[in-house]
Amino acid sequence: MNARRGRIPLSERVYRSLRQDLATGVLVPTERLGEERLAETYGVSRTPVREALARLYADGLLERHADGLYPYRPRVDELGDLYELRIILEARGIQRLQATPSGLPEPLADAARPDPAGARTDTPRPEPALPTATPHDRAALHRELEIWRRIREHPPEPGAALIAADEQFHTTLLRAAGNSALAEALSTVQARVRPVRALDMPTPERIAAMAEDHIAIAEFLLGGELDTALRTLLAHLTSSRAHVLTRARRALELTKLARAVRE
Repeated sequence: MNARRGRIPLSERVYRSLRQDLATGVLVPTERLGEERLAETYGVSRTPVREALARLYADGLLERHADGLYPYRPRVDELGDLYELRIILEARGIQRLQATPSGLPEPLADAARPDPAGARTDTPRPEPALPTATPHDRAALHRELEIWRRIREHPPEPGAALIAADEQFHTTLLRAAGNSALAEALSTVQARVRPVRALDMPTPERIAAMAEDHIAIAEFLLGGELDTALRTLLAHLTSSRAHVLTRARRALELTKLARAVRE
């Protein structure tokens, strides 16, 4: 890496590269992340690598063993907890809209509220917007809707690209609802769950169901049907959680069985 290239600090570029390699499985969970080897891999000194590793550890994407740092591998109970956190974060994006009358943006919601007792004004209040005028970034939702309609028509093979598209859909929902902090928190949760998802190859039926759910959620949001959108989102995430936990437990049992026999 060239330290003079662009204005992004070298440690930030190393951090992004490491995070991407963790996400895509280039760095496998059983691989110790030694500073010297990583510095050679990325063509930098050990200092930016050390800084990047410290950030990734703080993000919860690395775990410390007796002999050094390794990519984070969730236990089954942790996996369930992470999915529960994911459900809370994603549901909150829609619940923020439900907290105002008709799911309106706050200024419009204020206009829809009655005057305090005895208050008078000569200025007529504006008419409340239609429920479809949600504070979601409608353009972002439309883009995601078109992406998943194309995926429904031409399903991709299981793999990193499909996982990335799925994660993008869910983070876009939160950002479109106007809270980037929630979206960043979700991105970290997704990154911690991703190693498990990367090894779980969904069937064509699950890919089709994923596409249908995403399309339905986006359409309900764009139509202002917030309650239905939330119910569909919760059902979608609950199903994903159950599937991943079932697969993880089954994999553990198979691993134990493999250790009990030999050729």
